[in-house]
Amino acid sequence: MDISKTIAELKQRPDFADNVGMILIHNGVVRNWSRQDHSRVSGLQTEVDHDLINKLRLEYLKKPGIYEIVVETESGNYQPGDDLLFIIVAGDLRENIKPVLSDLLDRIKAEAISKKEISA
Repeated sequence: MDISKTIAELKQRPDFADNVGMILIHNGVVRNWSRQDHSRVSGLQTEVDHDLINKLRLEYLKKPGIYEIVVETESGNYQPGDDLLFIIVAGDLRENIKPVLSDLLDRIKAEAISKKEISA
């Protein structure tokens, strides 16, 4: 995903300025260490449930003040430093947008993405 291009496309929508006062972005990157014990990681394998991600996206789009949500991630093999997950949440006020990004991120990671770290 080209985040700048995606945001520029959102801004071209005729109702954008009427509905958006903030855009929050999550850019998840593969670490070179394990969250569990900080051991070295040389890669990461992921499996993504796109149907569930879309279902979650539609659920959170119904929250007050949310204009648009874009999620991009793919199943595959990744190396440390690779982009893994992009989430863009656009809406009216930070009080509405911050909790949506946080909750959606946690749910996607817990429910829709499985991953296996490859030891270095």
